[in-house]
Amino acid sequence: MERLSFGYGTRTTQSEVTPLTTNPGRARGSATDAGEHTAAVMPKSPAADRRDWAYLGLMIFTGMLFFRPQDLVTSLRILPMAEIAALFALGSLVASRLGRGLPLSKITPEVLAVLGLALCILVLAPFSVWMGGAIRTFTDLYAKVVLIFVLMVNTLTSPRRIEQFTWLIVVASAYIAGRTVLDYARGINLIENGRVQGAVGGMFKNPNDLALNMVAVLPLAGAFILRPISPVRRGLAALGALLMLIAVVATQSRAGTVGLVAMVLVLAANIVKRKPGLVFGAALAGMLMLPLLPSGYWQRIASITDKNLDQTGSREARSRLLRESYDAFRAHPLTGVGAGQFVNYNPEGREEAWREAHNVVLQVAAELGAGGLMIFSFLLIRGMYGPMQTRRLLRRLDTGQGRQRTTAIPPLDPHEREFFATHAEMLSAALAGWFVCALFASVAYHWTFYYLLALAVVPRDYLRARIGETRLHSRALAGRPQAAIGLSA
Repeated sequence: MERLSFGYGTRTTQSEVTPLTTNPGRARGSATDAGEHTAAVMPKSPAADRRDWAYLGLMIFTGMLFFRPQDLVTSLRILPMAEIAALFALGSLVASRLGRGLPLSKITPEVLAVLGLALCILVLAPFSVWMGGAIRTFTDLYAKVVLIFVLMVNTLTSPRRIEQFTWLIVVASAYIAGRTVLDYARGINLIENGRVQGAVGGMFKNPNDLALNMVAVLPLAGAFILRPISPVRRGLAALGALLMLIAVVATQSRAGTVGLVAMVLVLAANIVKRKPGLVFGAALAGMLMLPLLPSGYWQRIASITDKNLDQTGSREARSRLLRESYDAFRAHPLTGVGAGQFVNYNPEGREEAWREAHNVVLQVAAELGAGGLMIFSFLLIRGMYGPMQTRRLLRRLDTGQGRQRTTAIPPLDPHEREFFATHAEMLSAALAGWFVCALFASVAYHWTFYYLLALAVVPRDYLRARIGETRLHSRALAGRPQAAIGLSA
């Protein structure tokens, strides 16, 4: 697993923090979770990060989820190592927060919505076409998603951690893309007239799911390419992005291609004002590379508009599945047919039996009814809105720091600001690409969206906490005698 160490801003010692955290004025103005805000804002030493076992467990779980070493070394399948890491991380988080007198978890709108969707799955399970299957969807997949999402919200509490975590996902996805490209070049692991499937299992096996994940993670690699970091890391990120791009082409995924175009357009719109030369250079390079793409790829992409070129009939099958999933929602608007159970929903007259909905919105509507659709739509909106809030908070924090230079909160240094701004731009593109791909896939309970959602909202929460602490300390300083302010400075 990749490990990096970054030095952000001015390190604040405990002696500098104590007078502020014990100031009576601050105590009167703070909320009940002020301790959480202080922990989020005050930079931690590397030693403190190493002592956070919950964060370490989260990193191990994510590495296991993406790298999937059990696919290479079958003896590792004996122990559920990823689940053990997740439970270890969760136990460490609970012990740490209870030891500090905090609730079991931070409560954010996104956490409540993820928990609400989990409750919806369980409450509606008795009304599903197969109750056991709906409960299994929860226990085998979505319950783990909930636990890991809660861990991300509670442990990704600094720019350093967010960047480390993002880098891990980029490196792991580049590894998967590299193996995929190698398989494609060797002519192995191919299906359906030359489409490559994932070299590892899980959420990377199916070509369309593989393309979706590559499209979603590619902008995260772009965040490291655009930022002024070491040339070695930028080079590795660029190589990873190139491998992911080739992997999307090798899958010949129509959904992946449409999602890739949407992602690129959002990405270009976000950075064209700052780096117009880069955008136009990339566009020129892309046009020059188009003739190099294999003919099989062009034939499959052309089948989007010409059904006669679709040799597998999947284009027409997806059209029928869209209609059938909508009909299932109309037949069961309140209860749905059960989480993960549209594949088992076979009323009289269904043409595409035993198949998924292949549209994330209709999947949720058909399986969880109107209530589940409302919760999932809320999560989609919050995810898309998160990077916008981060950019707005950055402008607000810059303005506040310009007026309040006497506060003891370390100012947001240029490296942090550059990281948050670039991260927000990349997450907007990643979520746009994921959503367009997901309009052709049944991935409502899968990992990718919830990883992106967490990465979209934790910077916003960090900046909100920083602004809140700045206000509290400013009020505390305003209430002190002038002499005390001079001595504290």
